[in-house]
Amino acid sequence: MVLQVRGVVLPEREERSFWIDGDRLRSEPVPGADLVVDGRWLLPGLVDVHTHPGTEDLDAPFSDDVLRRHLSDHRDAGVLLVRTPGSAAPIPGWVDEDPDMPRVRSAGRWLATPGRFFPGVGRDVSEAGLVHAAVEEAKASSGWCKVVADWKYDEPPLPREILAAVVRAVHAVGGRVAAHCQTADGSRNAVEAGVDSLEHGMHLDPALIDLMAAQGTAFVPTLSVFGAGADRRRAAEPSARRDWWLAGWEGMLPNIRAAHEAGVTVLAGTDSFPCGTVASEVEWLVRAGLSAEAALGAASWTARSWLGLPGLVDGGPADLVAYDADPTLNPSILSHPSRIILRGRVVA
Repeated sequence: MVLQVRGVVLPEREERSFWIDGDRLRSEPVPGADLVVDGRWLLPGLVDVHTHPGTEDLDAPFSDDVLRRHLSDHRDAGVLLVRTPGSAAPIPGWVDEDPDMPRVRSAGRWLATPGRFFPGVGRDVSEAGLVHAAVEEAKASSGWCKVVADWKYDEPPLPREILAAVVRAVHAVGGRVAAHCQTADGSRNAVEAGVDSLEHGMHLDPALIDLMAAQGTAFVPTLSVFGAGADRRRAAEPSARRDWWLAGWEGMLPNIRAAHEAGVTVLAGTDSFPCGTVASEVEWLVRAGLSAEAALGAASWTARSWLGLPGLVDGGPADLVAYDADPTLNPSILSHPSRIILRGRVVA
């Protein structure tokens, strides 16, 4: 059955019609198509570029059942494309084959050198073996790998020369590198090594922002997970770690605004549970100073383009979300989709 959708397409704000044949959008009319969306606001499927479906507890093994539940939660919220920058186990092949699951771009298992991650949760490797492991993960996943570039606030990060070697090797095989960074030195090493995405970026030195823009390092700040813990941190007993964390948090929103204004690609990722809450990250990006349209793009068309997928165009994937009102005027509308179409099928 061929479907038809009609409405105002974002971000162009143009009234268009599409016909859905299989999992592709078509602009050529098809007689007799079933009109399933009419007169609403049409958005390319939402994107969460930093989410870890498959396990919720460090002590629990990666589970296909939990993965399916997490991805279903994303889908039901209109999140039709996710990037998993690190997981406890490889994302299984059935995810790509299941028409009810969002499209997934995986970075394979977390890559952690000694003392820089939860033991046994990701792939534990030596500093000497990191380059080889990064290339393996990038080849085995969706072309991404994820390196834990720093961990404890009072211990040294991964050396810059090692991370730079990872970037060169992964780029040589056509892959991309995401780096977990929360310390000033870790963020500096990652940016100067030329990583493709800076994940979190707490304590990022603003002087590095122009370099990020020039070399195309994206910024995925995961504000919602930090913001959820800010009040608890403030109420905690004073300590060096508490003060370090709060100082980093205070600088994040100004850094995000400065990065966006400098031309850095700022993207929306949640890094938290429950899944399907990327709308909250959009609201945090607005608080940081992005326009509602730019913040929404960070969780939709901008993110899709960055991950190699087009928006709502002829021949593009038939992944879209319809809303009864313009979500760029009120981002809270994102939590209330009126129709969700994934891979050419109405799923909600």
